[in-house]
Amino acid sequence: MSETINVTIRLDRDVKEQAEKMFNDFGMNLSTAFNIFARQSLRQGRIPFEIYDPFYSVKNQAELSRRIADIEAGRNLSVHELIKAEDE
Repeated sequence: MSETINVTIRLDRDVKEQAEKMFNDFGMNLSTAFNIFARQSLRQGRIPFEIYDPFYSVKNQAELSRRIADIEAGRNLSVHELIKAEDE
């Protein structure tokens, strides 16, 4: 078996506590979970899950393209009144 070393990572306290609870439900601790993640990443040569940002979803990008086209064509231009900040 290879030599093990300690690695320090930073997590938000809430994320750590939630992750510990979830991994404990799976019968493992954070160390085991991160080892699984690292080994799967190495085996697959990539992060072993999709990293997803809803901003880049097909539906959202289509909506943004439609709105840009409307603006460029001079359609759907909304006029908003300025909101004046109250002086303190």
